[in-house]
Amino acid sequence: MLKTKLISGMEKCFLDECICKKFALDRDTMLKNERYTFQLAVQDDEPGAVGRIILFAEIDSPLKNYISLAKIESIPVRFPVYRNLPEEYYDNYLRTTPGLYPDLLRPYEEYGMFNILAGDLNALWVEVEPKGEVPAGEYPITIRLKDGAGNVRSEDTFTLEILAAELPAQKTLYTEWFHTDCLSVYYDAPVFSEKYWEIVENFMKNAHRAGINLILTPTFTPPLDTAVGDERPTVQLVDVTVTDGKYSFCFDKLDRWVKLANKCGIENFEIAHFFTQWGAAHAPKVMATVDGEYKRIFGWDTCATGPEYSAFLRQFISELLAFMKERGKDHNCYFHISDEPNDAQLESYIAAKNVVRDLLDGYIIMDALSHYEFYESGALETPIPANTAIEPFIANNVPNLWVYYCCGQH
Repeated sequence: MLKTKLISGMEKCFLDECICKKFALDRDTMLKNERYTFQLAVQDDEPGAVGRIILFAEIDSPLKNYISLAKIESIPVRFPVYRNLPEEYYDNYLRTTPGLYPDLLRPYEEYGMFNILAGDLNALWVEVEPKGEVPAGEYPITIRLKDGAGNVRSEDTFTLEILAAELPAQKTLYTEWFHTDCLSVYYDAPVFSEKYWEIVENFMKNAHRAGINLILTPTFTPPLDTAVGDERPTVQLVDVTVTDGKYSFCFDKLDRWVKLANKCGIENFEIAHFFTQWGAAHAPKVMATVDGEYKRIFGWDTCATGPEYSAFLRQFISELLAFMKERGKDHNCYFHISDEPNDAQLESYIAAKNVVRDLLDGYIIMDALSHYEFYESGALETPIPANTAIEPFIANNVPNLWVYYCCGQH
């Protein structure tokens, strides 16, 4: 028998669960310009049923033009949780064992059908985005599932009340690192090819829909999460030419990046780190055309504060600021020295920062920094502690405090 249930968008439907364990939710409220999501859980638990069941979804609602559907696909997860944690940590997880986890949203229109396996718990993702265009009021959303012969197998109605109010414009700055080298590799799209730019635009749009309004901008390939001596694929937006030992910069690709981000709704730019991660000891990878030959001119073999890189970096920052000022965007830029320095690296961090400090006077320099004593030294005005290390920053009323989390905050 096919069973369905309307549930919250915050639920997770694992394939081996029973629909009976899910809490029903058949009405809710939203603001006029919010985006609201809920799910239709689906399970065929007919005794002895085997094989695939193909269903066709139909939406009947005054909001139909503002509704999209997606099938929630389960994907293989080999490493759901860190091992050897204190036992009480595991109480905070839905699951801790490898398996198939509901995660990928596959747009319904890609297939035009909803197929499940008998016994498995699946779900349709329903997204409502009125865009401020719909008057306040209550709106029914009826979802029918039909079989191949057109017979209605289930019908469920969700009531959504749109309130006569709107969310104000987002003020909080929000960034998640945007690594286009990963996009290039995954989609087999050569960096700066038209396919690459198309993919970057799609991901920028989706990032902005999720609230991101500050984008990591690879003026030079970001020196992040890179083993010493290794390098990431080159995604450097600024072309460097060296002729008779003199540097010149071309910002055409950066100009395209800025315009593309603005088109996608992103106005702020997180300039890639000027020095390597964990202590600012070296220069990032910088590629240049030197007397006609394209090659790396700085990297792990470059001392961060050496005269050659210091002179290069100062010229680059001066010209970068001029380029951004022409577009009225210089104060939309946020700068980094080095990611997550610790107390033992205070001296090297300060030395690297001193190379550019005067050029960036009046601009925000911020770095991931989870050691309060490092901040207390005055080395950095805008720290970004991990949420597991934020308590002393809060206790000491650090102004304009940022916070981050990553895999380490398990």
